[in-house]
Amino acid sequence: MATVAPVTSYPFETSLDVAVTSWSALLAGDDGEPVRLAVFSDRSVQVAGTFGGASVTIGGSNDGITYHALTDTLGSALTITAATLRQIVELPVWIKPRVFGGDGTTNLTVTMAGRRSV
Repeated sequence: MATVAPVTSYPFETSLDVAVTSWSALLAGDDGEPVRLAVFSDRSVQVAGTFGGASVTIGGSNDGITYHALTDTLGSALTITAATLRQIVELPVWIKPRVFGGDGTTNLTVTMAGRRSV
């Protein structure tokens, strides 16, 4: 199990109002290093790659220690088992992905986009 460092970019050069954070090459049992992007209140998360039987939970925390599964607009936990793009409802201080299960073929990328409220 490894902790994967995120990469955050601001893809619109004229504005810092949109941030995109990616955790690449998440393998079975890995988790992502948490990011603190609470100023970006309108957020979505995309998961892509080879699941190999794994699930990815998008967790949030306000203390950076205890993480809880975040939910989508239907109230469903963001525990993802197939490629998808979902909106995140809660606004915690910290967010990170964690891979549960999987096998030697598991190789996932989690990408979160956020837009600053105006």
